[in-house]
Amino acid sequence: MKGKRYTTEEKIRILREADKGVAITEVCREHNLSQVTFHRWKRQFGQMEVKEARRLKDLERENSELKKMLAEALLKNRVLEAVCEKKL
Repeated sequence: MKGKRYTTEEKIRILREADKGVAITEVCREHNLSQVTFHRWKRQFGQMEVKEARRLKDLERENSELKKMLAEALLKNRVLEAVCEKKL
C-alpha cells in the first residue's frame, strides 16, 4: 500500500518538529513515516526553511520549462536545416 505523498513544505515542517525537541520516533509515529524516510528528508532538506523550499520548487519548475523550450527550438532548427538541404 502506498503512503501519503508529502509536499516539500510539509516535509520541512515535520523536520522542524523534531528540531523543537520532540523525539524523532514520536514525530515519525505521529506522521506515519519510517525513521529512514525522516533521515532521508533531513539529509535533503535539513537546513532549508519553507520559504527557501518554495523558491527551490519555483526554480526547478522554471528550469524544466526552459529545457523544454530549448529542446523544441533545437528540434525546429534541425527540421529547418533538413528542409533546406532537400531543396538544394
